Amino acid sequence: MIEVNEAVHETKQETGGFHLSWMERWESLKAGGIGAIAAGILFVLFTLINSQWILIPTTSAANLPSGSTEVTIAASGAIAILSGFLFAVTYRYVIRQDQNVHLKSGAVAAFGLVRGLAQLDIGWQSGVHLLPLLVFMLESFVLFAGVRMAIDWAISHSKVKPF
Repeated sequence: MIEVNEAVHETKQETGGFHLSWMERWESLKAGGIGAIAAGILFVLFTLINSQWILIPTTSAANLPSGSTEVTIAASGAIAILSGFLFAVTYRYVIRQDQNVHLKSGAVAAFGLVRGLAQLDIGWQSGVHLLPLLVFMLESFVLFAGVRMAIDWAISHSKVKPF
């Protein structure tokens, strides 16, 4: 019995005694849900804007080389929603109870760059013009900034507890 207690004590020391309670996990799921909804709404707006009002019609995600338009849009939407969920959960942990604007903006920039550069890489290799790819990159930053605003609002209105 002593060996088990020592192993548990050593594990807690190695992890800093960090243990997520079910309540913390629930708060993370709530944040993720809010982030997914915000990302989904923004994705729909981007898709509508790109298909209707952007001067370059190839800016729509549906015009990247792939299968059918409906499947491509659905897959892109699912990826945006999952990205919003993951960002929101991560953002909640990153900011904790810190009000450092640079920390908050840095999280948005990091996620936006990763998503935007991946789109740029795929599009560039597929022969898509540069301007639509830059629009995709801008959309990535706006997507995560929008999710950040939704999570900040949820925390400030006690819908989600800070970590």
